[in-house]
Amino acid sequence: MEWTQAHRAQKMNPSVIREILKVTEKPGIISFAGGLPSPKTFPVAAFREACDKVLREDGHAALQYAASEGYAPLREMVAAMLPWDVDPAQVLITTGSQQGLDLIAKILIDAGSRVLVETPTYLGALQAFTPMEPDIVSVASDDEGVDLADLERKAAGARFFYVLPNFQNPTGRTMTEERRAALSAEAARLGLPIVEDNPYGDLWFDNPPPLPLTARNPEGCVYLGSFSKVLAPGLRLGFMVAPKALYPKLLQAKQAADLHSPGFNQRMVAEVMKGGFLDRHVPTIRALYKSQRDAMLAAMQREMPEGVTWNTPAGGMFLWARLPQGMNAVDLLPHAVERGVAFVPGAAFYADTADARTLRLSFVTASVEQINIGIAALAAAIRELQAPAAPAASQAATNQALAASL
Repeated sequence: MEWTQAHRAQKMNPSVIREILKVTEKPGIISFAGGLPSPKTFPVAAFREACDKVLREDGHAALQYAASEGYAPLREMVAAMLPWDVDPAQVLITTGSQQGLDLIAKILIDAGSRVLVETPTYLGALQAFTPMEPDIVSVASDDEGVDLADLERKAAGARFFYVLPNFQNPTGRTMTEERRAALSAEAARLGLPIVEDNPYGDLWFDNPPPLPLTARNPEGCVYLGSFSKVLAPGLRLGFMVAPKALYPKLLQAKQAADLHSPGFNQRMVAEVMKGGFLDRHVPTIRALYKSQRDAMLAAMQREMPEGVTWNTPAGGMFLWARLPQGMNAVDLLPHAVERGVAFVPGAAFYADTADARTLRLSFVTASVEQINIGIAALAAAIRELQAPAAPAASQAATNQALAASL
């Protein structure tokens, strides 16, 4: 028997990061590749207590089918913790914020639809959007955020602009207040909807980020959030805040996808969040991640050869680096793995023409000792691979090269 696959299935690609993570399972590999939160931050004791209480007091309901919109008390908590006036009826609990991207793709993208993304952008969003066969267009971006002149040139007919303003994955950059205000005004003028993804916004180190884009124009934005980075990713719980005109279709797509997110998990999260738990817990995550970021910055300064550049993220989980002229991060990866360290080549995060010299380093799952050893090993691999200039890679060529390197 021969199975005939849908045309859209041919558009699906494996996650480059997931493939690289297989490499990191080898003994002795220090991984800066994954976007995983540190397991040291998971509040196991709080969940143990919540689990017992939920099963004891509400066990039958917790284990039963539930409303597709989500557990009402949790939706109310989400609405209350956001920095603008949110009606709980606009909150949809999702199975991770990744599901939110999938639902958006299903209801907003037709084949050939123009979708705008930052340069570079989150790989998981590209994976969610691509099967719907859109025309994904990268908008030029700098350290302060999106280039508004380039946005205006490319906005005509776009279904939406997908943006991560806070401690972006992969670059770690944060959009400035001035750029946010200008982007919000420009999007409203152009009639361009914004999909704002904010999984890292609570992980600031010294100062909280500026007000979300959605707070400035709630009817023109869909907002995505997650409990993965502040509680635990294994719960697979996220949320969306959507305009009332869009919410019913998102809900219908959710019902078709999985009926509802796990009701037991939702009740546990609601129980854990009572009494201001996140206000006490999240600062401990910030302190840990800041110390790890500082360790990586110090190691980069100490070890990296001339020509390597990197940023200083003000929060989140990632540092973005660029290799010297003539080098390619895809070529570097197997050499780094041989020396016991892994990273993600930055080319995987570009919707079209990639900067082959870029790479993403996660600093949150390695100890300070591992960071020091791993950065020294990476620097040694870079010195080993000094090479003539390489042209910018197409995304197809990048995927082929990454697959061959793993």
